[in-house]
Amino acid sequence: MAEIIVKFDGKVIERIVTEKKRLSIGRTNDNDIVLENRGVSRKHAMIEFNDKAALVLDNESLNGTFLNSRKITEEVLRDDDVITIGKYQLVFQSKDSSPDEDASGFDGTMVLNTKAQKKLLANDKKERKIIERYGGSILMGEEHSEFSEYKIDRDVTTIGKAKFVHVRSKGFFLSSIQAKIVKENNEYSLVNLGRKGKTKINGEAIEQAQLKNGDLITIGKSTYKFIMGK
Repeated sequence: MAEIIVKFDGKVIERIVTEKKRLSIGRTNDNDIVLENRGVSRKHAMIEFNDKAALVLDNESLNGTFLNSRKITEEVLRDDDVITIGKYQLVFQSKDSSPDEDASGFDGTMVLNTKAQKKLLANDKKERKIIERYGGSILMGEEHSEFSEYKIDRDVTTIGKAKFVHVRSKGFFLSSIQAKIVKENNEYSLVNLGRKGKTKINGEAIEQAQLKNGDLITIGKSTYKFIMGK
């Protein structure tokens, strides 16, 4: 059983709990998840389930399907993954762990030309070039960082204020080794090792959490963007 939380402009508009093996997503009413926006194709995407995993697939849509800010064709879903379709965000959770009147006669999909869509596409293109250049996952320095880009090429990457850590961060009352990034089976987790409240993902303090593409990691005063390599 899975739950899909549908958001529009950051507000929850629908919660869908399902045991179906396939969910269709699109603009027309014959879809399981209907997204009423001209930036959404009639049959935009689908989510398929089997006994072990869930898979999101783009259906050759005009404006594309994004997973955690990255344009995808198909990708395995994890808890809290965010699927972006047009102006909608669909948050995936595994339970085991309207058009304007003047456009009403238009039956095709409208090409999105919004700032948000342009930003998504530009960001996706930029990240793909970085991944190609480094050949793996990286941290991008956002605020109070000693680097602009750092390749994560170890199974364990330590972060803190000590001179011997791999990534040095800034901030008062920061532990010598405040946190670590652990790579296991091509998945990455952030683990807090030091003072509570000093290790955050997307503004929320954590003790241990799995990392997703585009997550903002804050250690003390320093902030890094996690870019997941393939």
